[in-house]
Parts: sequence; structure tokens; C-alpha cells
Amino acid sequence: MLQLPNQTGYYKGKVRDVYTIANKFLTMIVSDRISAFDVVLPRPIPYKGQVLNQIATEMLDATADIVPNWKISSPLPNVSVGYKCETYPVEMVIRGNLTGHAWRTYKTGKRELCGVALPDGMKENDYFKTPIITPSTKAHEGHDEDISREEIIKRGLVSEKEYEQLEKYTLALFERGKKIAKERGLILVDTKYEFGKIGDTIYLIDEIHTPDSSRYFYADDFEERQNNNEPQKQLSKEFVREWLMENGFQGKEGQQVPEMTDEVVNKISERYIELYEQITGKKFVKQDISEKEMEAKLIAALEHLPPVPQTIGTL
Repeated sequence: MLQLPNQTGYYKGKVRDVYTIANKFLTMIVSDRISAFDVVLPRPIPYKGQVLNQIATEMLDATADIVPNWKISSPLPNVSVGYKCETYPVEMVIRGNLTGHAWRTYKTGKRELCGVALPDGMKENDYFKTPIITPSTKAHEGHDEDISREEIIKRGLVSEKEYEQLEKYTLALFERGKKIAKERGLILVDTKYEFGKIGDTIYLIDEIHTPDSSRYFYADDFEERQNNNEPQKQLSKEFVREWLMENGFQGKEGQQVPEMTDEVVNKISERYIELYEQITGKKFVKQDISEKEMEAKLIAALEHLPPVPQTIGTL
């Protein structure tokens, strides 16, 4: 654990260490820890934190004209510093295709997800006519839970006016994400966005469009695979879950995490680097930072924080 100036809080999540500074700013260190099925696996994955932070940084910058975001700077390859926002207690999940949780719900015969009607006659991975928003409540522990727009407003989790704005931002961000993905030969299939606010201004927070928070398909053979009822080639963290399931682990009580050999760890690291290069179109440059160097650079960065914005309001 680092010792940072004006530190007023510390939280260790599954994969991130978050320091609160002067109750106004957050320093988010994206570690190399990796989780699946709500379990932190026993060995870290080299450069995973750098991959996720650098993708998120690039995507936040590429969408800053749509909605303000929390990020001030990324002083280190696996660290971002930004504004502390009052977080909305829901995640805005948006889906362009019938995949993952939506497909698992659909194939049971249900034709509604989070209050959204699903049409008959769809196959796994088919496009929805228009993207659908299927929110979930944010759980501090365990699984997030599906919730409808109506229930969010009824329970007072978010006001109707604010929720309408969150929906508009979510659709616009997803549209931008799909455009960026298309330029890289990819399809942004589904993703989630988290929002907070300072005063009356809504901010996009956390990471966006990373392989841990999103699912991508390769575009070149998408139609052919759909027509032949073949699985789509994915670019996401799904390969880690698949390896665990193949080795008898799904996070259930009594199950043991399979041995993570050096070979397995290195393969996962290589896949994350491949994800970075495919999503950004840039060559990945490995950067090794000691904890002492990290602490020194962070202390220097925290000496030059801007004032918290005086919000005019976007609601």
C-alpha cells in the first residue's frame, strides 16, 4: 500500500487499488490481478493493468466531446488520476447483439430482459434491430443484478430526468465505440458504462471499452459464421473463463482454481497484449515500474491537481 499526500481513503477491489485524495480526487491503480466468476485468481498477469489502463485512457479521450469524464491524467502506464464523483448506483449495460447473459436468458424462452422486449426468431449473436439498454444494480460483493428502467425510477435510485440523460449518453458512447471498433476490423458487441456527478454535472467514470468491460467480435467473418451457425471469434476476457471452465472451475463452492503454470500465465499475458494492439491499432510497449518509482511519480502528479470544476449543470 502506497502512502500518498492528502490521502483520505483507500479501497482494494478485485483488480484495482483506489486512493482517495482530499476527498475530491481518486488515484486508480490498475493491478495485474485478474478475476473471473467473482474470484481473484491466484497469480497476477504481467502487463494486464497497463493494457486495461491505456485502453481506457485512449477511449475516455476519444469520447470526451460526448460527456465529461473523471480522468485528469495518467501519470503512469497503469495509473489514472481523476475527480471523485458521486456515483450512480446502477451500471448502464448496452447490447448490440444477442450474446452472453442476454442469450442465456433468451434460450430459456424468456422474451424480456430488464423490461426490454426481445423479438422471437433470433439466433445467438444476431444483431438487435437497435441496441438495447439492460441496466444492472452495482453490487459491492457478488453479482450485479438486472433491473428495469421503470424499477430504477420507481425505487428512486436515479431520477427520471437524470436517467433519460444517462440513456442518451450511453447510446452516444456506444455509437462512438462501434465506430472506433469498425475502424479496427472489430464489432463492439456489448459493454457497460458507469456514471457519477459533481454538483449537477454528469461524468463518465471508471474504464470504458476495455476487454474486461466489453465484448468484441472480429468483423471480417462475422456474417459467414452467423450463416453457418458457428461461434463468433471473440476479443474479450472470455478466453480466461473458457480455460477455467475447461478445467472444472466456475466459481462454485468446493471448486478449486486450476493450477496457473508459467505457460498459462504467459499465454494470458500475450492475449491481453494482443487485445490492446487490436483495439487501439498501436504497438504495445511493455513498461516495468517499481513501487518506489510509482509512489514518487504519483506524489509529483498529485502536487499539480486542478481545482474541482464549478459545475453549470448538464441535467
